[in-house]
Amino acid sequence: MSIVATQPTPLWEVGATLGEGVLWDAPNQQVWFVDIKGKRLHRCAADGSDQRSWDAPGQVSFVVRASDGGLVVSLEDGLYRFVEATGEFVPFAKVEADVTGNRFNDGHVDAQGRLWFGSMDDAEEAPSGVLYRFDGTHVVRMDDGYIITNGPAVSPDGRTLYHTDTLDKRVYAFDLAEDGSLSGKRLFAEITDGGWPDGMAVDAEGHVWIAVFRGWRIERRNPQGDKVGEVRFPCSNITKLAFAGDDLRTVYATSARKGLTAEELAQQPLAGALFTFRAETAGLPHHVLRLQE
Repeated sequence: MSIVATQPTPLWEVGATLGEGVLWDAPNQQVWFVDIKGKRLHRCAADGSDQRSWDAPGQVSFVVRASDGGLVVSLEDGLYRFVEATGEFVPFAKVEADVTGNRFNDGHVDAQGRLWFGSMDDAEEAPSGVLYRFDGTHVVRMDDGYIITNGPAVSPDGRTLYHTDTLDKRVYAFDLAEDGSLSGKRLFAEITDGGWPDGMAVDAEGHVWIAVFRGWRIERRNPQGDKVGEVRFPCSNITKLAFAGDDLRTVYATSARKGLTAEELAQQPLAGALFTFRAETAGLPHHVLRLQE
């Protein structure tokens, strides 16, 4: 395996039960992420200072910037606006409000400003998870049959969407048309050497970086799906990453304490921390959700 990054170091030992959804907010030079099971939204400066946390009224699973400068997050029954000044969560778009037992998981905004996000069975048993697309006005069902949806990410040319079936240990690729339609679902990669594929990000060379839950690592795979490098962590549950900084080579990664025994937690004191490292390759910028006027 090639050396693709420096050794990860903890930036904020926040002890998240299920850290996820990390976002690089470039205009404000801030890092946002969530603790789904802890029902918390976190924010800090690029260097880990200026730490702020807010309690959410439910399981908040991702956070994105919108074109009006505000923040949009998910709770169990849909999308909400988060008002940073007041800490309020304001209902925005109801999704699966009538589906009991489901919650939302990962989300990603593509270069066209469309939000891709998935739902999942909170008990991690039933294939009730759905991949959705939200264009700022309408929520459209794009694919289904998942127990745990994860890691939407898009190639640099905008023509391929990657999406993860975590429990099946498979990452799929779709052809992504300009109008946002999907076709040609195919297997991109399968995790066979320990752990489950979690959140993802794509770098400027079109390589896909996959966080591996219970795998102690982030993998880097080329556009053909072959593993070409990895970044090892001091804890096992790595959940999501974001390329950041002026050169998009600073990476932030979330982790989780969920599912670890007392003995494992004692051996992994950094579990649940927000980590950072430097990548050899630049990533792609984070886009904002385009809201319809």
